[in-house]
Amino acid sequence: MSNRRSFLKKSGLAAGAASFPSFAIGKAGQSANSKINCAVIGCGGMGGYAMGEAAKENLVAMCDLDLSRVEKAFKKHAYVPKFKDFRVMMDKMHKEIDAVSISTPDHTHFAAAMCAMEHGKHVFIQKPLAHNIWQLRTLQKAAKHYGVTTQMGNQGHTFEGMRRIKEWTDADVVGDVTEVITWTDRPNRPWFVPPETFPAPTSPVPDHLDWDLWQGPVAHRDYSKHYCPVTWRGWWPYGCGALGDIGCHTFDAPFWVLGLGLPTKVEVVRTPPPNEEFIPMKGSLTTYHFPARGEKPPVTMKWYEAGFEVPKPRRWDQDKPLPAGGGMYMEGTKETLFHEGMRPNSPMLTPRSRFDEMKKDLREIDRLPSLGNGPINEFYRAIKGEIDAPGSPFDYAAPLTEVVLLGALAQRTGRTIEWDAENMTVKGQPELAPLIKEPAREGWSYGESLWS
Repeated sequence: MSNRRSFLKKSGLAAGAASFPSFAIGKAGQSANSKINCAVIGCGGMGGYAMGEAAKENLVAMCDLDLSRVEKAFKKHAYVPKFKDFRVMMDKMHKEIDAVSISTPDHTHFAAAMCAMEHGKHVFIQKPLAHNIWQLRTLQKAAKHYGVTTQMGNQGHTFEGMRRIKEWTDADVVGDVTEVITWTDRPNRPWFVPPETFPAPTSPVPDHLDWDLWQGPVAHRDYSKHYCPVTWRGWWPYGCGALGDIGCHTFDAPFWVLGLGLPTKVEVVRTPPPNEEFIPMKGSLTTYHFPARGEKPPVTMKWYEAGFEVPKPRRWDQDKPLPAGGGMYMEGTKETLFHEGMRPNSPMLTPRSRFDEMKKDLREIDRLPSLGNGPINEFYRAIKGEIDAPGSPFDYAAPLTEVVLLGALAQRTGRTIEWDAENMTVKGQPELAPLIKEPAREGWSYGESLWS
């Protein structure tokens, strides 16, 4: 018997058990040494980061349905109760849990978060916040309704570089911005790998995976190795493409510092025709149109994926190439503000000679305080009352993600989206309603009562 199969047998997951037996952790609902009682849903991949942060507090429950991703983590925390179904975990342990971190594929973010909030738990979700726009707005409503602390894991929002961009923009260093350019080198491997033929070839479900639970609210389909564990982002029923992967990072700075709000129109240029199953692998160019905000002028923001040449800023060392991996720049009437990569690690003004000239003046601008060491630390600090709120609560994260998902909707359909934000509809295209509010399988519906 293999080591994995042996572990499956000993753990009880091989027989399809819903959960491990719960172990007593002090008094129900009381954190040891004033630490937060934390549960983690999705313990592999980015869930490893959530596990590490939870272990600094008081890790009381773990939930994952793919043992191949979490065997080491389960062994490391051998005496922590373990579950396959977060609904069972919350039913059995809600009195012992204060906060829940969710690091599952996009299509199960909403159900996991709503299940936790309905039990009065604070919620952290990795980006993107949800899989469709109705879910985003319902999460906002739920956070207020249940009075819980919330946070999305767009890590760059916690970076020093993000605060510098905000400081410089607020101090009018950049001037009025009418154009923003963003780009990525994705879709690429190992996250985006289309099958050779459609539909994806199916095969028996591996022993280590509960395939029915993995699908969550999405209509059942037979298992394929092309869906998970890493490549789900490329499939529309489960992921949101390269935009869902990177957009919440790269859009974060312009969305925050310019107060962009929601666009009125989104256009897309893409080489392959729309595919109901899989994202466009040859990439796309998505253009957002944001209206004026008070005295701030309208803004056009472009998102370039792999396969499109990205234009250089007007103020740039023209013999120097743009970084291929990704980046963002804002063209202002006074300066061009740029950062390399998906997140604002080292923002600067361009060209470099201009940045060097301005450094002394930039250092004299008042600094914004740090809220914590990373998004989950901010989340925990806000729960404890050490800060008023984390930097990316649902009131901020939901509209940011709505911008991302509107672009994904344009990519998915190949259509121009004229967005009626007030009524949450695409003007003149009522047939897109099932993509704005996707149907959920029986047993996976949440949040309807919040709209009554």
